[in-house]
Amino acid sequence: MQKILYPQPNEWLLLTERPHIDTTQLTETVLAVLNDIRRDGDDAVKRYEEKFDHVVLDQLLVSEEEMQEAEQLVSAELKEALVLAHRNIAKFHEAQRFEAIEVETAPGVRCWQKSMPIEKVGLYIPGGTAPLFSTVLMLATPAKIAGCKDIVLCSPPNREGKLHPAILVAARIAGVSRIYKIGGVQAIGAMAYGTESVPKVYKIFGPGNQYVMAAKQQVSLNDAAIDMPAGPSEVCVIADDSSNAEFVAADLLSQAEHGIDSQVLLITTSKEKMLEVEKQISLQLNDLPRKEIAEATLVNSKMVLVNNTDEAIALSNCYAPEHLIICTRDYERLATMVTHAGSVFLGPYACESAGDYASGTNHTLPTHGYATAYSGVCLDSFCRKVTFQHLSPEGIKSIGPAVETMADNEQLHAHCHAMTVRRKFLNDKK
Repeated sequence: MQKILYPQPNEWLLLTERPHIDTTQLTETVLAVLNDIRRDGDDAVKRYEEKFDHVVLDQLLVSEEEMQEAEQLVSAELKEALVLAHRNIAKFHEAQRFEAIEVETAPGVRCWQKSMPIEKVGLYIPGGTAPLFSTVLMLATPAKIAGCKDIVLCSPPNREGKLHPAILVAARIAGVSRIYKIGGVQAIGAMAYGTESVPKVYKIFGPGNQYVMAAKQQVSLNDAAIDMPAGPSEVCVIADDSSNAEFVAADLLSQAEHGIDSQVLLITTSKEKMLEVEKQISLQLNDLPRKEIAEATLVNSKMVLVNNTDEAIALSNCYAPEHLIICTRDYERLATMVTHAGSVFLGPYACESAGDYASGTNHTLPTHGYATAYSGVCLDSFCRKVTFQHLSPEGIKSIGPAVETMADNEQLHAHCHAMTVRRKFLNDKK
């Protein structure tokens, strides 16, 4: 990891930049695949499954027999962990239910909102080097609580045409409607456009590689909403001389093992602690099965020494990390100063892994600095807010003249007329 000592605030923007990738060729590939899916449906999906996932599929839908087989392949210990995590995730998201309040904005004018579920949602679950069955719980659980009628899940199969059994078990626990053996860009296209087998959905959720992210952004232009723009995973850890170096190193490595395009950032007020963490990283790396991935991530990562914790939180807010761990002695004070972060972990024991799996908060979060403008996935992500208003004759009297004046001054005379005819009708009734 690169060490940077006492950077000035005018250097922070450059310091917090993420690695840039030329996406020109990537975009061309994504568009070609999406166009084929739109035109040829299931046939194109199967062709790309053979090309990219190296599997020939007779059918895309996961069968009940495959679901039952998965139940036998997942250990009782993992099932118990999935049920516990699901319970905590459900409890946290249940508490986010919207309570409608009716407001009388003027005499005779009543306004209110109603929360309605998005009827059809699509969930993309990566398979790849790490099958993210935890993400199934993070997405399907709030979707079910919100009341989404159709919850469609796509995930890439292995070369035997199977999905990871834990993905299937988690999907059943969380209430997924239908599961398809489709990965990558072809999965996003199938859910966005619909095929003979896959229903078209209204909104697509879930992480993925650069191709998946590019496909999501492309279909969001005309065909389906998406949860958020997202990129490689990242963590920022703020530490001081009281922090446990072993814990800090473990937190940095837990994010570094995600993929070679991930990034980790340590901000500390102690040079001694920086060196301790560096030593711990070297020690812990040797025990990681994904050592090579973590090492590649660390090349793009930084350790930054700052003057005090106020400066540390200011630098973190500039970075806007997906995950922020504050393990300083004054973490409670610093928590009140957080303005830009996806999810925040406080104190020495709140490791980011807790939020990734079982604390109850959602781990689908904005990356690449998007935490300045986006929230992580929550119950509201699966809902729409519809506004209602009712005007009585008294309401026409209250706001009618203002409506006419504003519409007339915007030169939208039909708008004005819609109010005028009502005022005239009521006046004539007198």
